[in-house]
Amino acid sequence: MSGFTFDSNRFAAETIRLPMMSLREVVMFPRSIAPLFVGREASIKAIEQAVAAHDKKIFLVAQRSPETEKPTSEDLFEMGTVSKILQMLRLPDGTIKVLFEGLYRAEWESETMTMGEDANYPMVTVRRVPEEETHGPESDALIRATQESLEHYGRINKKLAPETILAINSITSPGRLADAVMPHLKVDYIKKQGVLEELEPMRRLEETYAFLQGEIEISSIEKRIKNRVKQQMEKNQKEYYLNEQIKAINKEMGREDDPGAEAAEFEKRLEEKNMPEEAREKTLREIKKLRQTPPSSAEYTVVRNYVEWILDLPWQVYQDTDLDILAAEEILNTDHYGLEKPKERILEYLAVQKLVDRIKGPILCLVGPPGVGKTSLAKSIARAMGREFVRLSLGGVRDEAEIRGHRRTYVGALPGKIIQSLKRVKFNNPVFCLDEVDKMSTDFRGDPSSALLEVLDPEQNYAYSDHYLDLDYDLSKIFFITTANSLHSIPLPLQDRMEIIRIPGYLETEKAQIGGRFLLPKNIEQHGLTPENIQLTDEAMLTIIRRYTREAGVRNLEREIASVCRKAARKLVEGKEPEGGFVVDTADLEGYLGVPKHRHGEMEPAPKVGLCTGMAYTEVGGELLMVEVAIMPGSGKVEITGKLGDVMQESARAALSYLRSRSGLYGLKPDFHKEIDIHIHVPEGAIPKDGPSAGITLATTMISALLNLPVRNDIAMTGEITLRGRVLPIGGLREKLLAAHRGLIRTVIIPAENEKDLKDVPEAILKDMEVIKVESMDEVLSKALACEDQARLFCGRDANAAPLSDSLLKEEYRLEQRH
Repeated sequence: MSGFTFDSNRFAAETIRLPMMSLREVVMFPRSIAPLFVGREASIKAIEQAVAAHDKKIFLVAQRSPETEKPTSEDLFEMGTVSKILQMLRLPDGTIKVLFEGLYRAEWESETMTMGEDANYPMVTVRRVPEEETHGPESDALIRATQESLEHYGRINKKLAPETILAINSITSPGRLADAVMPHLKVDYIKKQGVLEELEPMRRLEETYAFLQGEIEISSIEKRIKNRVKQQMEKNQKEYYLNEQIKAINKEMGREDDPGAEAAEFEKRLEEKNMPEEAREKTLREIKKLRQTPPSSAEYTVVRNYVEWILDLPWQVYQDTDLDILAAEEILNTDHYGLEKPKERILEYLAVQKLVDRIKGPILCLVGPPGVGKTSLAKSIARAMGREFVRLSLGGVRDEAEIRGHRRTYVGALPGKIIQSLKRVKFNNPVFCLDEVDKMSTDFRGDPSSALLEVLDPEQNYAYSDHYLDLDYDLSKIFFITTANSLHSIPLPLQDRMEIIRIPGYLETEKAQIGGRFLLPKNIEQHGLTPENIQLTDEAMLTIIRRYTREAGVRNLEREIASVCRKAARKLVEGKEPEGGFVVDTADLEGYLGVPKHRHGEMEPAPKVGLCTGMAYTEVGGELLMVEVAIMPGSGKVEITGKLGDVMQESARAALSYLRSRSGLYGLKPDFHKEIDIHIHVPEGAIPKDGPSAGITLATTMISALLNLPVRNDIAMTGEITLRGRVLPIGGLREKLLAAHRGLIRTVIIPAENEKDLKDVPEAILKDMEVIKVESMDEVLSKALACEDQARLFCGRDANAAPLSDSLLKEEYRLEQRH
């Protein structure tokens, strides 16, 4: 608005008193014709008065605020337009339609405002405002530009008739041209009022031209939008029409399944699915392809199955968890007895995860013999975290596609087991247990262990690629736990991605606690019994552990307890339950379980030649191995039997080479091996045995057989041997000592460098055992062979001499070679 102010000096002459009508959001310009609908009572009275007494003249002025129903002088602008009523038509609803013609600008003074004869309409004194006219090149240029813009505006806005444009363009005065153009522009009434109050013709036309240019731009944008919307509507209407036709055709042909409806259902599910943009775009493309593919085509089924798999996956659906460390510790202690170090490590892991919300670190790998509770420990972790538990067994998996999935080009293609499990669990952050990760194998179909590298690598699994999906899938929120019986069959790159937590075998006392606290109540409930029906004494439980089971875990123990419960259940059903229930003692076990399956101990009853007890760590935990050597006349052949692995066969050959290099020390001929055949055998060949821990056992057994000296039956040993007789450290010491303790052997020989591993052995075992730490083979022989005459053992040198060190062994070897 130009900021017009009322000037009282102008009120000298050319004044006239007229009825006044206020306008809402409308500005009347001179020399313009406008139809208006009038409904307010005061306005209707003013129009009637003008028609009756004032040559149909009336003063029209705009309100400052259109919401005001009964405006006062302060609510109206100071300048308006004296107009003439050309036509008036009364409508049935009580309003009137009036056609006004603007005559000239006029200003009024609020002091002159009075009410009419019937006090229902205002009367004001108005004075005509004189207008100046300007001519010149600048004026002509502005007029021409306005006329050209008006013609352009007329081509865009079809509501502006060509005759109106022609009439307006005939005006050559800038002020009159501005007054003629402004009523046809859709600009705010405040801006129109500003143009009305502008008395300088050139500025008035400049403002009008600016508004006209703005309207042209807005009209162009509106036209583009309308055309775009129209095209989209036409496309949608066309698609709708064609889809309806397809539905009608399918109905006429008796087809029950409507492919269009199926695609529409997929699109609806896609809109509701929270998933990455890349996956969303690919799914849309596949749905579009589905619409264009005939249902009878084989490709239709392939595409539909693919879209269903994508929509069924929990892309960004996470289970809300509130990790409570104290509650997690209570759950672990409730579900498992013992296992203090594994539990401590797991709780540390969970504590760090709670602090950082998401830990990007190694994957947990629980390693231990069968039956020690690896999988159940993983279930307890899931329960402690409040997450879903998923278990996938990898035992015997040979095909890489089991992990990564098949490509869609194959018939019957499916995603890998990882993706299938996530679809089943419906959350993208479960606790995922990969069982038996050490039992995967490799053949011409690929290496599944290599496929697991991407799954278990925190630096890669946020963008895991399944061959079937062909999309990046985020596995980083999943808590992966793997289980294995041994590490030697797990490839090193896969081990590098996991943090190893060893779960060793249980002591007899621990097994007794587990059997009494967990296994017996569980089986009593499963067999329909009550604690009042059956009781198992502590002595009977210990006898079952020692004489009916031989294992590192408690799986067979549970089977034997279940067998006792079944026998009791049958007697109960037959009505043979004694008063007070069944009390199973040691003497009753043969009636329930039959004769004992194992000997009470593993010791030989007496020292024997060529028989030595070794300790090994196998898939079932620590085991005692009886190594036998037989010497026969022959030609130097060496036979090794007993399902030994490559490492143990190498240990046997190294032990034989050591004996041959030391033959003079033991009083043997240098070529003694050419006249005999040596057969080395480890009984119980069904158990795979491998690992660098039997060197000193094999060497002791061969020396015992060659020298005809018995080996102590109450001693067991473990350690690797060098060609010079040095004893090297081994692994799995805790499990091996558990096996020796279980076999009632109370003296063991271990490498001196393994002394640091004794802190992992339970104190109860160390109290019952004598642990001899050795550095050389001479020390082993002096402790293991049942030979009172040391001179007979070391007949090649002083029997009272100290065992040879490694450097002395080397020197002696050089002297022997020189001799």
